Amino acid sequence: MTEPRASDSRLKTAPRPVTADRLRDVGLFGALPDETLDFLLGRGAVVPMTVGDVVFKEGDNARELFVLLDGELEVLKRSRTGRETRVAMLGPGDSFGEMSLIDLQPRSATIRALASARLFRLGAEDLDALYRFDLRSYAIFVLNIARDMSRRLRVTDGLLATMTANLMEDYVDNKAGGGRT
Repeated sequence: MTEPRASDSRLKTAPRPVTADRLRDVGLFGALPDETLDFLLGRGAVVPMTVGDVVFKEGDNARELFVLLDGELEVLKRSRTGRETRVAMLGPGDSFGEMSLIDLQPRSATIRALASARLFRLGAEDLDALYRFDLRSYAIFVLNIARDMSRRLRVTDGLLATMTANLMEDYVDNKAGGGRT
């Protein structure tokens, strides 16, 4: 009998199970007790993705958030002319889609899989159930969402300030140099 080759599909490792310990490593679930993490695990769903799959499109209606368990995703924004541009990459442990639970607006970006991926999905009804299950844990979870959104806003503010400063410097340099580049 021959040894199976390393490329043999039977040797692929099974995906890590989604456990309370696994969720604890994600900032969104920080400071939540084990009972709450187990409750959310019982409510949420694991969603497999393949390369090129779209999780959701900019403008879609939505009432759910996701945590990327495994794989890699890209975040795409559409310009006024309709061109999609990558604005971010997401890796294991990143969460996304939470804005739709807070502001009840359509999706602000498109999310597409760059590699095989697994997502953990929680819907608005799951958060409502968390509210009824444990109000304190619900408050912590919403505060964690707010912290994550605040962190992202700070990063975006920094990028916007840098880009604006660079554009202004280029404009001033071009004006001072008679429009020469």
